[in-house]
Amino acid sequence: MAPRTRAKADPALPPTLPTREQILAFVAESKERVGKREIAKAFGVKGGAAKIELKALLKEIEQDGALDRGRGGLAASGRLPPVVLADIRSRDRHGDFLAVPAEWSGEGKPPSIVLMPVRGGRGAKRPAPGIGDRALIRVERDAEGGYSGRVIKVIGKNKAEIIGVYRAGAQGGRIVPVDKKGQGKEILIPPGEEGEARDGDLVSVALERETRFGLPKGRVKERLGSLGSEKAVSLIALHLHGIPHVFADATLAEADAVKPATLKGREDWRDRPLLTIDPPDAKDHDDAVMAEPDGDPANAGGFVVTVAIADVAAYVRPGTSLDREALERGNSVYFPDRVVPMLPERISNDLCSLREGEDRPALAVRMVIAADGTKRRHTFHRVMMRSAAKLSYAQAQAAIDGHADEKTAPLLDTALRPLWTAYAALRTARDRRGPLALDLPERKVLLTAEGGVDRVIVPERLDAHRLIEEFMIQANVAAAETLEAAKQPLIYRVHDEPALEKMRVLGEVLASIGVKLPKEGALRPDLFNRVLRSVAETEHAIFINEVVLRSQAQAVYSPENLGHFGLNLRRYAHFTSPIRRYADLIVHRALITACQLGSGGLPTGVSVGDLAAIGEGISSTERRAMAAERDTIDRLIAGHLADRIGATFAGQISGVTRAGLFIKLAETGADGFVPISQLGADYFRHEEGRHALVGERTGETFRLGDQVEVRLVEAAPVAGALRFELLSEGRKGTRGGGGPKKSPGRPFKAAPAGRPPGIRNTGSRHRGSRR
Repeated sequence: MAPRTRAKADPALPPTLPTREQILAFVAESKERVGKREIAKAFGVKGGAAKIELKALLKEIEQDGALDRGRGGLAASGRLPPVVLADIRSRDRHGDFLAVPAEWSGEGKPPSIVLMPVRGGRGAKRPAPGIGDRALIRVERDAEGGYSGRVIKVIGKNKAEIIGVYRAGAQGGRIVPVDKKGQGKEILIPPGEEGEARDGDLVSVALERETRFGLPKGRVKERLGSLGSEKAVSLIALHLHGIPHVFADATLAEADAVKPATLKGREDWRDRPLLTIDPPDAKDHDDAVMAEPDGDPANAGGFVVTVAIADVAAYVRPGTSLDREALERGNSVYFPDRVVPMLPERISNDLCSLREGEDRPALAVRMVIAADGTKRRHTFHRVMMRSAAKLSYAQAQAAIDGHADEKTAPLLDTALRPLWTAYAALRTARDRRGPLALDLPERKVLLTAEGGVDRVIVPERLDAHRLIEEFMIQANVAAAETLEAAKQPLIYRVHDEPALEKMRVLGEVLASIGVKLPKEGALRPDLFNRVLRSVAETEHAIFINEVVLRSQAQAVYSPENLGHFGLNLRRYAHFTSPIRRYADLIVHRALITACQLGSGGLPTGVSVGDLAAIGEGISSTERRAMAAERDTIDRLIAGHLADRIGATFAGQISGVTRAGLFIKLAETGADGFVPISQLGADYFRHEEGRHALVGERTGETFRLGDQVEVRLVEAAPVAGALRFELLSEGRKGTRGGGGPKKSPGRPFKAAPAGRPPGIRNTGSRHRGSRR
């Protein structure tokens, strides 16, 4: 799947238009990000027609993933530009500052930049940088792919808040930073600078000026809470990621003043058998479903499927404090020990929770489905409903499987069986559509009454889960279709197709195990599904599922419709969870306006530009929530394993970097790290395209997805970090040849399963001997 070169392939283009390779070389060599104007000037592109062609070529290169667009223009994809805005986070073992880019669009974690000491002369007169500062940095890339840099200008002092645990001492105290990417060293708190902090408290710290070596000094700015509290672990994530978790007084006052919606202006649907089907511990219920046979003779064997969603727009109006704070939060955040809601509980857990037997306002879509699962038409309605029953997934599934209880038995024929029959038709249509079918089980952490980890489980996926999921997908599609037909601006949930550069890397990885990735034809999810099916029963299954996932673009919110590649849908908009996602609230308002369903629609004059800004903001808060949720689980499990130092675990290589291997434990799903220095006497090089570390001398290879055995040597609960010793040997390679040879590609046929990595000899090559 080689990248196209439009300028070479099309002789009709103006001769002044640069080639793709020339543009990439110019961008890579530029000192700063560049735009179309700079590229046109550099290559002498003149005239309207030529500039239009240049713009199209730049967009194509950007879509292929070879260029990244950021503030100030374009830069080479996956690489830092020559000048970058970065936050100084820590020091390395030599005492040099380490910085990370403030914005990063590449894969994985942002790279670290080692800052060179300030030179004499004019540069020495500038303010010296320190941990927590934000600075403009000129960077250079070394031969091994790392970065070094020099500070051009300090933009802001101590912009990055440092969060840590206060440890009291006889001569003042110390702060243990909670960020495992880290501050690198503890922070000294002189006597009198501890404020109200007590031993074990979570605090925020302001740093004072520091020397090149030795511990930095600081003062406690704010006591955030006690680590002995029940919800301490999620408290760390909230402050570290800057997630708002305390509602303003004005917002709570507005919520308390809201009066329940009435039947005025709504259709009365209170006698319809709408059901809520949710997890057993759900505290709010924002969607209800029902299905019935279609009585229209023209749709023999068809169904009418209804999805009703809580009418949040009836209570949260544009421009109010409720609305502003919901936009700032962007979404609810879910931790094992608490939920940080987007809206106050008066709204999310009361007025907009579709409680059993209680009148609730809803925005509903009624979809007519043919016997083959095709949606024939749909309509939106503003209604007053009354949930006929609140069921759990397992409870509804048990009834269908012949184990109805007192609650589900009366609903079996009138409500549940019609739902499952309609789902069977929709499932047939889904199979024809062929969405991306990754097999990556999700784990759930269950807590004890004291807030510790009880166990980690992989919840069983039931047809009840799939039914609700498919009904919600159809409702989301209907929302997007209605708004497009009405030419009403909206926020789509978009998932672009993979960039060509990522497809090239995926092709190399597949070739290394004897699977050929087709280079011709349209890029569709089914291509990936065929690859996944071809390795489903081999040792490579988990590895390839992970690699395919990493090849995908990130889903975002945007007013520009790029379609949803993963679901294989041309248009898709989140409609079904306005309680917990601001994007859905925007879609509700747009539907109210487009379908003339009363008050609470989009304000007059809302532009595509306004929606683009909202989409960018809530995409960011979604990523923030995911990172906070992941970090919290890491801390919980690190605490759970802290008393098992020395124990051995089965695991899988879940990440490969220049610094070492990330290992995911099979038992808990916990992630830990094996430093590259602990892999043995050989020199290991990072082969990014193969997701592997390969020994220079022996060819011994450690690859993403390999099953391994590790010993736990360190657990840091506050940071959520685990360090392992690797006990398994790598894959055998050719001595001195740089690793195993690649097998020739064969269409969708996995290479024979090789010998799994064995247990490493813990004699002369024991990892502990090198510490």
